[in-house]
Amino acid sequence: MTTKTLALPLAASIAAALSLAGSHATAQSAEMEKCFGISLAGQNDCAAGPGTTCAGTSTVDYQGNAWTLVAAGTCTTIELPAMADGSARVGSLEELDRDLPPA
Repeated sequence: MTTKTLALPLAASIAAALSLAGSHATAQSAEMEKCFGISLAGQNDCAAGPGTTCAGTSTVDYQGNAWTLVAAGTCTTIELPAMADGSARVGSLEELDRDLPPA
């Protein structure tokens, strides 16, 4: 094989690697924030209040002390089903006292 024949696949590999690295860096640079009260049971990201340890340990849908990471600025605009009494249920940047598991 000639140097020219080897250079083309090598250049293509380097270009592909740089392209993937660039898109990965962009995805990681998106700012995220904790949003409480939006995850379904067992689908929280971490620390779902007393009696839980970390990811996947919430026991109630929309548990107020369980959080999930979301894109910054979207937490309070995520559409959720209304609460049993008909009032609106929204995400919060702070822990909530609603929808907690029985003590």
